[in-house]
Amino acid sequence: MFLKELSLTNYKNFDSIKFNFDTKIVCFVGLNGVGKTNLLDSIYHLSYTKSYFNPIPSQNIKHNEDFFFISGIYDYDEKDENILISMKRGEKKRVKRNNKIYKKFSDHIGFIPLVIISPDDRNLIIEGSETRRKFIDGLISQIDKEYLSKLIDYNKTLKQRNALLKMFFNQTEKLKKTIDIYDNSLSSSASIIFNKRSEFLKDFVPIFKKRYKQLSNEKESVEIEYKSDIKNQSNLYDLLKNNLEKDIRYQYTTNGIHKDDMLFAINEFSVKKFGSQGQQKTFLIALKLAQFDYLSRLKTNPILLLDDIFDKLDDNRVEKIIDLVNEDNFNQIFISDTNKKRSEEIIKKVNKSYKIFEI
Repeated sequence: MFLKELSLTNYKNFDSIKFNFDTKIVCFVGLNGVGKTNLLDSIYHLSYTKSYFNPIPSQNIKHNEDFFFISGIYDYDEKDENILISMKRGEKKRVKRNNKIYKKFSDHIGFIPLVIISPDDRNLIIEGSETRRKFIDGLISQIDKEYLSKLIDYNKTLKQRNALLKMFFNQTEKLKKTIDIYDNSLSSSASIIFNKRSEFLKDFVPIFKKRYKQLSNEKESVEIEYKSDIKNQSNLYDLLKNNLEKDIRYQYTTNGIHKDDMLFAINEFSVKKFGSQGQQKTFLIALKLAQFDYLSRLKTNPILLLDDIFDKLDDNRVEKIIDLVNEDNFNQIFISDTNKKRSEEIIKKVNKSYKIFEI
């Protein structure tokens, strides 16, 4: 998989811009605020059908314009694949592959595997469990279509159950007669999601530990622990029934796999509470490189986006990343940086063709 051409119209700060790529490494350089990160985000958009930095589609339309348009042409096994994403204000976003509209965006997920490493990744550590669930869900969904389907089903049913709890807040008996169908549906999907998350982490954590060891020179031990409401429960159905009175009181579903979390630890202590900035950065980079390794099981190796990381990491960590990028399994890499001279010096150490675009 190789991105040959990228075209943007009214996307974020860009009126109209087009690039042709013919190298393994592409670097966008320029001052802060010129749109380097937006270019990387447009490439992310083509893989995931959404922005990495702003999940509200309409906010990706340039100010005072009515639509945005992203087009990418990929070389896929010596065949061109054209991905087009567009949106008009007041209308739903559309995603096309070779001029054919996807009925479900989920059908596109996994077709163009991609990993981004960005300063915003720190949210995986400092924010709540939802951010970490999105990470694990996005990763598994690129490889496992059944998982994505069950996740969509679960979230849809959860939304309906929560609406029911609010609608019949003062009609408890009527609610109890109606809610059982939602509990059965949630339990069925949750069982599959929980098992797949558990199996994924069994595979993923050793890969992550290996990457962390490479980046940290074996200084610390790291761990990722899966925390779930149903880990010690036979099934979600019983858990929902046992907590129904609580759910009625709060008017939302208080237990389920939508509350799952991953606990990050270094030397058995919380990374969030006790990890230094350097340890947190190393943890996150190892996490993303392990994501890359995991997705490499697909037919094609992922595209890698490195957003402004040369400015945020010390020389030792940058050197480690460059060593890893020199490995044969890395495909096309896109980089954003504010310093052209620094970027070129770093990129020259990588044994791959490169081109620098000044934005």
